[in-house]
Amino acid sequence: MIGLTNIEKRFGDNLVLKGVTVTIAEGSVTALVGPSGGGKSTLLRCINLLEIPTSGTVRIGDETLEFHPGGKVPARDIQRLRLQTGMVFQNFQLFPHRTAIENVMEGLVTVLKWPTERARERARALLEKVGMEHKADAWPATLSGGQQQRVAIARALAPSPKVLLCDEPTSALDPELAQEVVDVLGKLASEGTTMVMATHDLRLASKIAQEVVFLDAGVIVEKGPAAVLFGNPEHQRTKRFIATLKQEAEKEGGGEA
Repeated sequence: MIGLTNIEKRFGDNLVLKGVTVTIAEGSVTALVGPSGGGKSTLLRCINLLEIPTSGTVRIGDETLEFHPGGKVPARDIQRLRLQTGMVFQNFQLFPHRTAIENVMEGLVTVLKWPTERARERARALLEKVGMEHKADAWPATLSGGQQQRVAIARALAPSPKVLLCDEPTSALDPELAQEVVDVLGKLASEGTTMVMATHDLRLASKIAQEVVFLDAGVIVEKGPAAVLFGNPEHQRTKRFIATLKQEAEKEGGGEA
């Protein structure tokens, strides 16, 4: 479903991703975990080309793009691959001058050129899916952080993407509001939505993900089933990191690993 092969990403002289290769199956949920600066968010953003890899290959479904140092990929090819994905950001990024339902409709109307009423019907159904239909006409400023993130999830799902990408979807929320988002993402996972999430939220990753990829210093240290990696990791570096996550979860009154 998603294939990343030998992905390198440089920011100037800083090599952030060092030949990362990973395959993500359709209908699965994969968590990218690791310390800050380890490369997990950069890798996530390389999937939908918000960050253009310096080299390597990105495949989503039938769409494949190759990247080479100094090479230029046509914008239409980038857009075609990007349309296979929906993105949920850390800080919601809702349009403040649009209501909840208008935020969900926006991409359908402006990018995909859907008729307004068709877009409204789709948006209302998605708001119902994330438990926000009662706030369809509310402005983002009147919503809690958890409510805003649920609207953002509905917006990302609107064009029926092949994969939902979540970049630290709970990190801007306190534990109680984060639980709202964990519950929604868990529901989507149970319905077979393909997801890749960069997160340091142990509750989110352990509850929802089937596979976990641990990144540090731009390389994959360890990857495997969530139960194995969280319960009995192989590498010492992974063990230290998971122990730190568990301590943070206990301080916040978070869930169990």
